[in-house]
This record gives sequence, structure tokens and C-alpha cells, in this order.
Amino acid sequence: MGNNRRAYLTCSISSLGGFMFGYDTGVLASILEFDKWKSYFHHPGSIGVGVIVSALTAGCFVGSLIAGRIADKYSRKRTIMIACVVFSLGAAIQCGSINRAMLIVGRFISGLGVGVLSMTVPMFQSELAPPAIRGRLVSFQQWAITWGIVVSYWVDYGLHFVQSDVAWRVPIGIQIVPAAVLFVAMFFMPYSPRWLVNHGLVDEAHVVLAKLRAMGDLNAPDVVTELEEIKESVQVDGVTAVRSYTELFHVPIRRRVLIGIAVHALSQLSGINVTLYFAPTIFKQSGLTGKNASLLAQGLSGVVNCLFTIPAILWIDRWGRRKTLMFGSLGCGIAYFVQAVATGATQHKTFDENGDLYLNLPTGPSYVVIVMIYIFIASFAMSWGPVSWVYPSEIFSMHIRSKANSITTAANWLFNFGISLVSPILIKHITWGLDLIFAIIMFVSIGIVYLFFPETKNRSLEDMEIIFGGSVWAHRDKKRIAEYDASGMLGQVEKQNT
Repeated sequence: MGNNRRAYLTCSISSLGGFMFGYDTGVLASILEFDKWKSYFHHPGSIGVGVIVSALTAGCFVGSLIAGRIADKYSRKRTIMIACVVFSLGAAIQCGSINRAMLIVGRFISGLGVGVLSMTVPMFQSELAPPAIRGRLVSFQQWAITWGIVVSYWVDYGLHFVQSDVAWRVPIGIQIVPAAVLFVAMFFMPYSPRWLVNHGLVDEAHVVLAKLRAMGDLNAPDVVTELEEIKESVQVDGVTAVRSYTELFHVPIRRRVLIGIAVHALSQLSGINVTLYFAPTIFKQSGLTGKNASLLAQGLSGVVNCLFTIPAILWIDRWGRRKTLMFGSLGCGIAYFVQAVATGATQHKTFDENGDLYLNLPTGPSYVVIVMIYIFIASFAMSWGPVSWVYPSEIFSMHIRSKANSITTAANWLFNFGISLVSPILIKHITWGLDLIFAIIMFVSIGIVYLFFPETKNRSLEDMEIIFGGSVWAHRDKKRIAEYDASGMLGQVEKQNT
């Protein structure tokens, strides 16, 4: 870690926001299969389940849209604290729900908090992280999300044996604990040095940078150089500042905004949240008919998600963003295609008395489908999972970063909302067809990344004006970037093994 110890600590603590996001995403997946929950809420059908699940993402969409202005005005740090309070209020309402309406409202309010966190935390981490390890530190957000998911799965599994409302109220109520921890911890976290400079607090920014980069040495050359780059960037940004969201879609900013939207949209169109939200249903359809077996398989999928995020954290700044995304898409697409073939060729649909679908796959294809689900999760965890948070957080200059990130993160939640709303219906009616759709999207995404996504590894945030200042065809722009590097016009970042 060396001189970056404080940066690691700050980014690790702030990633608790990702844990809250992951926990709230995963906690309902198992609860949907609890008999006590079903009977309490009068056995909601596929449309009712879709509304309950998607209420969270609807709140996230709204929260991410309003987060930009709050983060610019009140700081990234205070915005995270506000989000913790809102999230806790929603969790308390969910925990005490006495009807579906109350549950939906609680999930929407929690979603407001999660939406703000999902936009603000990666931006906060990106602005505090050194360029050489920025990908790693922002990836903590995704790793924390996977930890939240896996913890929620196993808490649900441990309580599904309880034959009372406690089985679902306790898992929902527990999520207030990490929110309270993050709220208190943020009192001791620094403000973003870029936000401080942007508000005229240059001396305070100098102190923060010195603590983050050089163990408090105000005269360290790297600290002085970075502070001057930030001051120069903020001065330029003051002339070109974006005053309305519509300006984000004007040239030359539009290119980066559309790429940021595309990253989040393709991440959701990978189908990851279909698996996360409805894993027990999918496993049950695939042949794990026992309730314990499907919940256990879901718990293992959370572990796979968590473990396979680690390689990306360790090597994303070495692999680069482009290669990581393209190889991840290839793995996801192949897994989906094999799953679609195995299901489509052997399924025999039947329905039980509650209207639940069973595919009645033979033993061999059933195992193939389950293995492919795990391979898909592993492929996503090593690629689109972390990069979808890293890439948008680093490609925007200071004068548009908050507003642009609020738009790109809102796109994430908009697609998440749509997918979570219709997935229960699609899973029930087109089964393997949904896998085939996701496979095609993943294969197409390889070409999109190759053609349009510039490489950003080891670049400072102030370098992004040059990176995105050339052709929209990223694969043709490498020569120009190499020429700028050779001439010294781009700040070079020393690669470190940390």
C-alpha cells in the first residue's frame, strides 16, 4: 500500500455504500420464496412481484438523478451521509410493513438512498484515488456490492426455517446497521480535494492530498503537481461549466455521456439482476426442486460473485478497461448460449397448483444449466461488475462530473427497473428465449466496446480531455494518444505494483 494507505482506507470505508446496495438487492430474492412472506402478502403473482422488486430500482433512478446537484453543493461526503439516513428510513418502513403498499413505499425510499450512494460513492472514490490504482479502489464498490448480496443470501437462508414473520422482517431490518456504521464513519473521512478546490478551499485540499498521497508531506512533488493540475482544471472548467443537464448532450460532452450511459445499460442488459433478483426461481425451474436446495444454490452463486470480483480488483489497472469488458462479454455470452440450448432442447413445461413453472429438465442438462449460471456470474464479476462503476466515474472532467454521473447512473437504474419489472413474466413465458436474448446482447457488446470505448487505465482525471478529444472510433485513435504520450503532453502515471 505504501503512501496510499489512507486512500485505501477511505475508499474501503465509503464502499459500505455498495454493501448496502448489494444487501438490499439480494435480500428480497430469497424472501420471495418464503411461505410466510407469500401468505402475509396474499401470494402476489408475477406482476405483483415485479412491482415489489422494481420499486427499489424506481427509487434508485430518482435518487441518482438528484444526487448530482446535492453532491456539487454539499460535497460528496455529506451527500453520502444524507443517503444513509434516507436508506435507513426506507429499511425501517419495509421491516414494519403491514401490507404491500407499505412494503413498496419502503423499498422506493430505500431506493432513493441507494441511488444517491450508487452515484456518489464511485465518484468520491475516483476523486480521492491515485491514477495508477484508481480502477482497483473504485472496484471496491463492486466488491462491497457482492459482499452485501452474499451476506443477504445467507442471512435469508439461516432464517427461512423460522415459521413466523421474523423470517423476513429481521433480514430486512438488519440493513440499517451498515447504514448507521457508514454514517458515523463518514464524519472522519476527508472531503474530495477536487470538490474543495472547486469551492475555493485550496489550502484544505492541499492538506487532504498530502495525507492521501504522501503521509502528510505538503511539499512532496507528487502532491504539489497534482494540486496544480486540479487548480488548472477547475479554472478552465469555470469558463466551460455546464449549467443545465441538457448541455450534457451537446458536442463535445455528448460522446462521453453516451459512453457512460452505454456502460451502465449494457451492464444491466447482461441480465445479471435477473439472476440476482430471481435466483431461487431460476434454480427451481432448472431442477433444484427442494426449497433448501434452491436457496443453497443461490447462496453459492453469491459466493461465486464475490470471489470472482477479486481478480478484477487486483489486475484491472493492468488489464485495462477495454480488454476486461470484451473478455467478460465473451464469457457471459457463451454461458448464456449454452444455457439456452440445453434448456430449449430438453425442457418439458408443467405448472403446479400455485401457477409456478417447472421445466422438468433431464439430470444432465439440468446440471449444465446450473454450471452455466455460475460461469456467467463469474464472467460478469470479473468484468462488467466492477468496470461499470469504474469507467463512468473517471471519464468526466470536474465541471460536468456530478451531473454526468447522475445521468449515467440513472440509466443504470432505468434499465434495472425495466428488467426487474418484466423479468418474472419473461422467465415464466419464454424461459430459454430470455437466455438467448442476453447472449446476443453480450456478443454485440464486444463490438461496441472495441469500436467506441477508449482505454483510460493509468490516466489522471485531468487527462480525460485529451483521451476523449479525438475520433469517436476508439480503435482508430490509439496512434494520436501514443503521439501525445511521446511528446509529453499527457501526464504520465508511473505504474506501481501495490
